[in-house]
Amino acid sequence: MEKSDYKNIWVFIEIRNGNEESVSLELCCEGRRLADSCGEKLVAVIIGDDTKRVQEVVALCGVDEIIFVEGSEYAVYTTDPFVNALAALCDKHKPSAIMIGATNNGRDLAPRLAARLKTGSTADASEISYNIETKDIDWTKPSFGGNLMATIVCSKTRPQIGTVRPGTFKKSLTTIRDGLKVTEEKIRIDEKDIRTKVVSFVRDKDEENVKIEEAEVVICLGAGLNSMDQIDAFKELAELLGGTIGVTRPLVFRDYYSVDVQVGQSGKSISPKLYLGFGISGAVQHTSGITSSETIIAVNNNPEATLFGFADYAVVGDMFEIADALVNEIKAYKGL
Repeated sequence: MEKSDYKNIWVFIEIRNGNEESVSLELCCEGRRLADSCGEKLVAVIIGDDTKRVQEVVALCGVDEIIFVEGSEYAVYTTDPFVNALAALCDKHKPSAIMIGATNNGRDLAPRLAARLKTGSTADASEISYNIETKDIDWTKPSFGGNLMATIVCSKTRPQIGTVRPGTFKKSLTTIRDGLKVTEEKIRIDEKDIRTKVVSFVRDKDEENVKIEEAEVVICLGAGLNSMDQIDAFKELAELLGGTIGVTRPLVFRDYYSVDVQVGQSGKSISPKLYLGFGISGAVQHTSGITSSETIIAVNNNPEATLFGFADYAVVGDMFEIADALVNEIKAYKGL
């Protein structure tokens, strides 16, 4: 294999319920920086039933080219048709690297595509950079429970494939790039070769909070919350600020909330404008998921709490008293 035969940075655009996943747009914006670093083009790959509206949105992410595949078999994600289509595109166009959002579907797609193409795949990267000396992508991710950072390189094969957790990078829609190229590829698959089908969807019990990685305000609760009877003030605070509740792993273990709203290494990365952390010690497993937050406010009764080292504002005190005080002050300010 000659590395020089492979070029351009691809981003797979995932569509869910007719809409592009936010992480796909985040990766386009980060992909722009990466493509500029290695002097290659940024290509968005869209696979779906009707992709016109999604193409219009993705065009605003600074991509040089959009390649799209349409067909009824792509209306809902299933493994076989999507792996088949993306593998066929790779065989034809030979991309250097492919970035895929670390959603449930993305985590299914990436390793199967890598196996089909006989290449490597990195899971849940939190940092991506181009090594100008080796001309490889360095995929960095937490390992060993989040206590170490590992850099993974796919130096022998192409394309280099990796999934990136939602919320890791910022999305910024700008303008359509001059000379944007849009290419349609006709790729179909026989129905008998599709081994699975979607029978039905079951709404998650925390469905309203599943998009925590897209929230502009997150009220995050840690092990200091000892009972769901103590939750009211925090829920009210989140409502007053137009935000949502996030939690650390101990509260998931206690079955207070589902993993869909867990923030951190084994949960989700978030990048809100405002993060308010209550009763959180600040272990690296959690802080690795909040580093892209614009403003971090930490509340803890322990003045030595590790989270204070990450915070823009640190408040030493009882989390419940401070939550109540904030609710009262915001209500007074709003005249409620």
